[in-house]
Formats: sequence, C-alpha cells, structure tokens
Amino acid sequence: MNLLYSIGQILVAGMAVLHVYILVLEMFLWTRPAGLRAFRQSLENAMISKTLAANQGLYNGFLAAGLFWGLFLGTHGLPQENFFLGCILLAGIYGATTVGRKILFIQAIPAAISLTIINLASCIH
Repeated sequence: MNLLYSIGQILVAGMAVLHVYILVLEMFLWTRPAGLRAFRQSLENAMISKTLAANQGLYNGFLAAGLFWGLFLGTHGLPQENFFLGCILLAGIYGATTVGRKILFIQAIPAAISLTIINLASCIH
C-alpha cells in the first residue's frame, strides 16, 4: 500500500463520517438547536419539514453505508467508493445550485478531492 492510497481511504472515511453526521442532524436533531443552527431555519419551518428531513437523512445514511462498504472491501472497494462519492458529488452540486452555496464546500468539493485521490492512488498501485 502506498501513502496516496492511505490518504484516499482516510478521505473516504471522512466523507462517510460526515454523512453519518448529516444523517443525525436531519433525522434526530432537525428541530433541536443544533439542527436549527446547521440549516439556518426557524423551529416552525423545521416542524413542517421534519418528515422530509428524516427522509433526506436516511438517504445520507445510505451514502455513508456505501462508503463504509467500499472501505471494508479494501483495494477491491474502488468501484463502490467511486459510485457513492460520485453520488455525493452530484448531490452536492445540485444542492449548491438549488439550496445554498455552502453545500458545494461541505459535500461536492470534498467528494471531488476524494475521488481524485483514490483514483490517482489506484493508477499508481
């Protein structure tokens, strides 16, 4: 294993953990102070959208699970990591254009960097 591969796997793990965190925010903390702050919304709006947020959170959990699956497979997990990071990248771009630019920096750019590193590492490996 080379250093670039290790860095790539750390980035993938970081993206997986980030999406577990987003799952927690959207499914369990949406109407709590942490969720209200994170998504800059009022309690009234949060109460109205609570079910939709929980659904979004579940999807973020699936993204995290897919990345953890790729990590579990080790060097054979590149296809899974590519697929789920690609999903995050596209969702991040869509979210940045429809919801807020912040999503570009939290999801899309980190996913693009992770994709670049893991694929460069696979070329060297």
